Amino acid sequence: MSGAVGLKDVAMRAGVSMRTVSNVVRGTGRASDETRQRVLRAVAELGYRPNSAARRLRTGRSGVLSLAVPDLTMPYFAELAAHLLRQAAVHGCTLLVECTGGRADAEFEIALGRTDPLVDGVILSPIALDDAAVAGAAARIPLVLLGERLHDLPATHVMIDNTAAAREATEHLLGGGRRRIAAIGRQDSPNACTSGTRLAGYRQAIEVAGLRYDPALAPPIAGYHRAQGATAMRTLLALPTPPDAVFCFADALAEGALHALRERGLSVPRDVAVVGFDDVEEARYTAPPLTTIAPDKQELARLAVAALLGRIEGPDPLPGTPPTVVMARHRLVIRESSGASGRRYSTASDTIG
Repeated sequence: MSGAVGLKDVAMRAGVSMRTVSNVVRGTGRASDETRQRVLRAVAELGYRPNSAARRLRTGRSGVLSLAVPDLTMPYFAELAAHLLRQAAVHGCTLLVECTGGRADAEFEIALGRTDPLVDGVILSPIALDDAAVAGAAARIPLVLLGERLHDLPATHVMIDNTAAAREATEHLLGGGRRRIAAIGRQDSPNACTSGTRLAGYRQAIEVAGLRYDPALAPPIAGYHRAQGATAMRTLLALPTPPDAVFCFADALAEGALHALRERGLSVPRDVAVVGFDDVEEARYTAPPLTTIAPDKQELARLAVAALLGRIEGPDPLPGTPPTVVMARHRLVIRESSGASGRRYSTASDTIG
């Protein structure tokens, strides 16, 4: 259709009222998941775009949002950013994507909106920013946080249940008869929340199974790239009793582990079963295809953009308001690397606070 598509056209296609279309596009009001999906499908099919210029005249807002992630060379953040760009466009917003490199100063500048004066609000995946800095930023500009680190601030945190996901991944390996299960992804720095939550789930699973946590089976690593995964796997293979399975806290680490196993002439999953985390596109094309935890990236993006627009359009939270935690779904996608296929476990999204 032409660029003249309007709310009425979308409402007719979706079989809902114009007010419902407006609420879904703006991320306000109440609509069932089924209704919201029907409206968003109609928006995509018709190529509808809200009139941003009219909105700026009406509201005084720019329609520009900012996304800050640590590293776009990491496939997970690149894929999540693509979903966020699409969700912002559905709402007629422009999304600026910036990389922080995990540096506290870069995170702080972006969280304050200083990198672009037009920004209405910020979606931030913080690594190094402390609570005091985040509190200062949240008081200056609407802010939504992504990731595992929970700041005790009146801001919305959008995440998956990383501990439950890691526990499910480890339980899957245990269910396949593996008993010497290693973990690649342990980081000991205070701000390493991804590592902490996923290590907790791994430990819960092996301890419930009556196994003892052995730190030698969870070697510390410096980062979540392929090279660190390969190095950690070589360390594990050098143990007097190497593991028969490994749970990697990121698919990139799992790709490195698979490379190290091939170097040694070992078979996956016969000799060592491998599970990753993130379900990036490459996970389907590794040799063998990788069993992995799949966060619902589309839902994470939808929830984050809706939360930010609600924060922009709504009243400022009162001092002392507890954080709102919004949980997106995840699932365990079972492929050949763990020795089984065909089953998927899922968890429902939930909101706490």
